[in-house]
Amino acid sequence: MAKVLASIKVFPSDPSRDLSQLKAQIEKRLPKDVSVLRFQEEPIAFGLVALIANLLMPEEVSGKMDEIEDAMKSTEGVSEIQVVSVTRT
Repeated sequence: MAKVLASIKVFPSDPSRDLSQLKAQIEKRLPKDVSVLRFQEEPIAFGLVALIANLLMPEEVSGKMDEIEDAMKSTEGVSEIQVVSVTRT
């Protein structure tokens, strides 16, 4: 069974936001069949640090990216998200 690897950049709503807490909240809101491989921190500007979530999900499920994006956007503390890449593994 093929998998899809997606990298999504998450911008916190506040530069002083605790990123470890934000990571935990994002993981809780993701669908059950989506797993987080890792989070990376990327400095943006003026103290703002974005998270890059590398997610692994099944390829066969349609509409999964929409579900993931909706879950991330509705997470408290998330200002904006940006899909960086999606690839089949």
